[in-house]
Amino acid sequence: MSSQSAERAPLRGVLLLAALAAAVFVAALLIGSSGIGVSRALAALLGSGDPTTRSVLIAVRLPRVLAAFSVGSLLALSGVLLQALFRNSLADPYVLGVSGGAAVGALLAMIAGAAALVVQSAAVAGALGAVSMVYLLSRGGGTPRLLLTGVVLASACGALVSVLLALADSSRVRGMVFWLAGDLEWAVSPTLSAGAAALAVTVAILVARPLNVLAAGELRARTVGLALEAWRTLLFIACATLTAIAVVSAGTVGFVGLITPHAVRLMFRSSDHRIVAPAAALAGGMVLAAADLVARTCAAPRQLPVGAIMALVGAPLFVALLRGRGR
Repeated sequence: MSSQSAERAPLRGVLLLAALAAAVFVAALLIGSSGIGVSRALAALLGSGDPTTRSVLIAVRLPRVLAAFSVGSLLALSGVLLQALFRNSLADPYVLGVSGGAAVGALLAMIAGAAALVVQSAAVAGALGAVSMVYLLSRGGGTPRLLLTGVVLASACGALVSVLLALADSSRVRGMVFWLAGDLEWAVSPTLSAGAAALAVTVAILVARPLNVLAAGELRARTVGLALEAWRTLLFIACATLTAIAVVSAGTVGFVGLITPHAVRLMFRSSDHRIVAPAAALAGGMVLAAADLVARTCAAPRQLPVGAIMALVGAPLFVALLRGRGR
């Protein structure tokens, strides 16, 4: 009975997490800053409310909530993969300079007065450029050189961002700052991020065994015959792609990829990526959707950057997680 109970514990944890995520999803859909009450929103969803309310829920809130869940899942999965790759629990999706490169590209497009689609394309180009530069500069140096190159490039991109903000016209600075702080208003179509998140979760579960071996160290990986360089390259490309999609969809949102893997490992008391990967994706989506709900409502009718809310909540939460892990 004890072994059966141990096997069922992860399933119960995932079901509990799924129930919490469903509750956050419904709350984020029903609550907003437009003055629509919960009962009125619920009636509209059930088909008995007025068409205007239903249109607001379906056309405005639902895409934003789906985008929040998708982007949170992408960042959380990227954090899980990076922590397995670097064997460092402090690794997060922005350590590779992906977000910095995307920010430089997007800000250049904003300064030029480009449309939203061009801004997103420039962010993708900047992210891919940063990834390519990190990969080329770190070839042959293993994981430590990869990590250091990413950190240095991220710092350089941060300096470029400061210069661009100083040179930008004052009428565009507010939008640029919101994008840099994370803003889900850009995520008008969550199809790409949702599809990428679903595919990434599936692939992460399928490659959970190699991830477990990588996380156990190079000696263990070489002992079992794992192709280290090939897996490092694949994980690097995967993390960069997931982060780039998230950044293009919602700007630069921190802490999701850092705290959710920690929280999931503490919750399940396991580092098995068959459990950690899907649970972290679910938790990351839930955390970002909850943060976006706070950002939309706490200062209504004004909206705060969701990245700022995540930083305010994520920093003390991360300290609490570290203390809990120590105990």
